[in-house]
Amino acid sequence: MKIRWTVACILAVAMALPFFPACSGKKDDHAQSSTDAAGVCDAETVPAHLDLKLRDMNGAEVNLADFKGRPLLLNFWATWCPPCLEEIPYFIDLANRYKQDGLVILGISTDDTADQVRPFANDLKMNYPVLIGLDEPDVERAFGAMWAIPVTIFVKKDGNICKTHRGTQTKEFFEQHVKALL
Repeated sequence: MKIRWTVACILAVAMALPFFPACSGKKDDHAQSSTDAAGVCDAETVPAHLDLKLRDMNGAEVNLADFKGRPLLLNFWATWCPPCLEEIPYFIDLANRYKQDGLVILGISTDDTADQVRPFANDLKMNYPVLIGLDEPDVERAFGAMWAIPVTIFVKKDGNICKTHRGTQTKEFFEQHVKALL
């Protein structure tokens, strides 16, 4: 009986994966080729809810409102998520190249404790703040439920969300959207 239920569960998950590109690692092939905000950002923008305070992986409080007026990339991820791990080197590179332009990248771990994140982030040499979103209901209120990760939110200098992207993407996609924020 247990074997039948196990097989049924595995088949159900396998059949559902194509409908969740973030879980399957599929990339969205519909990226715009224009680098201006009008061609990259969604037509209707909404304000980002940056009135949120989280702790970073070292325990320091970070107020997202402090980043208003700067281009902001929020990446929701977890240490166990292969598509998330694929994107981290892209963000490290973007943080290096666009820091002088004011770009702020914040990695928000959705499912891990600070003790789990800290050695992981240090090993990967993550050069941007890593915040802990685990057990923080304000994250869901501000940005919605993260049913599948990674999720990346691009916020323009005016505080409006340019685009919310669910699933993994190419380095070129992220760079194109970062340039639209600058």
